[in-house]
Amino acid sequence: MTDAAFPTTGYLAWQFSQIIAGRLERALRAEDLTLAQHNALQQVLWTPGVSAAEIARRSGITAQSMGAAVSQLVERGLLRREPHPTSRRSMRLFATAEGHAAAARAASIARRIERETTSPLSPDDKDAIHRLLHRLVEELNPDALAIDTRSLN
Repeated sequence: MTDAAFPTTGYLAWQFSQIIAGRLERALRAEDLTLAQHNALQQVLWTPGVSAAEIARRSGITAQSMGAAVSQLVERGLLRREPHPTSRRSMRLFATAEGHAAAARAASIARRIERETTSPLSPDDKDAIHRLLHRLVEELNPDALAIDTRSLN
């Protein structure tokens, strides 16, 4: 090991994301949700009427994978589809009452996992990392941050 840059920032970020994803995936099993389903539920709450294709773009996963996750959520009664008013090929997604409840439980689990995985950091460190990651995602995948702020009120 002669390269002082090892491990690289990208490698460390990937390792940390793998740790969080693994823990979250295991914890979400209690709600019978996968990471993709959890992400779909949260995206629908943040932007009611969003399409599965848009959720896939925001999430960085294939449209086919997200389509399968969404179909499972629709079958379970957690999401419902409605025709798009201007596009015959697109369906808009909305959470049902059961979907809202499942999403709230899953978000609580995700917050717990985040608290656990960032517990070695000070509050200032957590805030700094959050700001830096937000800036990077805003630049590299701004779609990931596109939400309907009216849904947060």
